[in-house]
Amino acid sequence: MSVNKVILVGNVGKDPEVRYLDKNVAVANFTLATTERGYTLQSGTQVPDRTEWHNIVAWRGLAELSEKFIRKGSQLYVEGKIQTRSWEKDGIKRYVTEIYADTIQLLGKKSDAGEIAPLSVTKPADEAAPEASMSPVAEEETEDGLPF
Repeated sequence: MSVNKVILVGNVGKDPEVRYLDKNVAVANFTLATTERGYTLQSGTQVPDRTEWHNIVAWRGLAELSEKFIRKGSQLYVEGKIQTRSWEKDGIKRYVTEIYADTIQLLGKKSDAGEIAPLSVTKPADEAAPEASMSPVAEEETEDGLPF
């Protein structure tokens, strides 16, 4: 058994870029910063904050809602999976690691009453990314018909 699951809470680095592909399928891309707080060692040495930038990808309805509600600086909860892809440009192989979002929850927005009013969006189960359906993995079936 294997698990590919990521949970991040961070701040959006730029407004989502949304593109519409064939058959009006939306895909949104934006960056999310997570920061590990610095600390002081017993010796007195200061270890500074460390910020990690994540490339977030949202598809279809999740992408459309990202376009409407997510802005630079928004604090988000993102749940999804890690995917790495590669391409070649000018004879150099390049790689990018992305988080394909299944759930996005807007955090930190306060209402007039001072309460946090989160927006939570989860990708429907039947809304898989096009790449997932284009690269099926051959699996052996066990005697009960299940592939595991």
